[in-house]
Amino acid sequence: MRKNHRKKWTALSLSGVLALVLSGCTAQELNGYMPGLPGTTDVGDMTATFWVNSWVVLLAIGFFVWGLIIWATVVYRRRKNEVGLPVQMRYHMPIEILFTVIPVVLVGGFFAFTARDQAIVEDNWAADELDVRIEVYGKQWAWDFNYLEVEGSQYDGDVYYQGVQAVELRDAEGKTTGEVDYGQLPTLYVPVGANVTLDLKSRDVAHSFWVPEFNYKEDTIPGKTNEFSFVAEREGVYIGKCAELCGEYHSMMLFQVEVVSEAEYNDYIQSLRDQGNTGARGDEYNRELDNPGTSVPVIQHEEEEH
Repeated sequence: MRKNHRKKWTALSLSGVLALVLSGCTAQELNGYMPGLPGTTDVGDMTATFWVNSWVVLLAIGFFVWGLIIWATVVYRRRKNEVGLPVQMRYHMPIEILFTVIPVVLVGGFFAFTARDQAIVEDNWAADELDVRIEVYGKQWAWDFNYLEVEGSQYDGDVYYQGVQAVELRDAEGKTTGEVDYGQLPTLYVPVGANVTLDLKSRDVAHSFWVPEFNYKEDTIPGKTNEFSFVAEREGVYIGKCAELCGEYHSMMLFQVEVVSEAEYNDYIQSLRDQGNTGARGDEYNRELDNPGTSVPVIQHEEEEH
């Protein structure tokens, strides 16, 4: 009875310590130190949850293995007055099976959950569910955005924006400060709470559309369209960048995503329309359309008069 009473108090003490530790965690710590905060996007929260749960499982296994190592070190340590080597064993079948089965189960489990979450993230909105559709073109070394009209949507569209490469700030002596002018970065506007699909394309070489705080990225491949669907759940400005080495100024291929209200989004679309940026700047502006062919050029000569 006394032994059970001691166990109960031990369990209560551990529970109290655990509750105290968790209560002191910040939102970023509870998010597994992933970029951004919970509630930024729907897909970002799912990715962060998978990340945190993976670390919990791996840490539990780590503590178990560390415990076995310490236990074996203490129990089978060399005692005073002992000489020679301990009794040797060629193998221990149960342990060999355990050390084989556990990694296989872990790898299979992580693969299954990764495939499940990836399938959910890459499941795009149906035509009757879509609110906003935007064509995103990566180009050396900036971004273009076409805001397309969506039938039945409450959001305006059918305008375009053409971005420029990040502009470095300079001091009075003309030297770069290591900072960029965020006011001139290409900015992608997205209404909060809307079902958004991005059609990701490239005008020249392979790029990658990455917003760290969304916990997701997707490549832009020449001649191919990748899609990324999400719901932005928190208003704010989020920095994005190209995550695929694409040339000399790859590091300057920055952009912003600004999540705004419905009214602000429609006002921005109207401002582009007022500037005359109507329609879209599509594949006809892609650089690979101007690539030379593989045939030998033939010079046409006028027939000489005889």
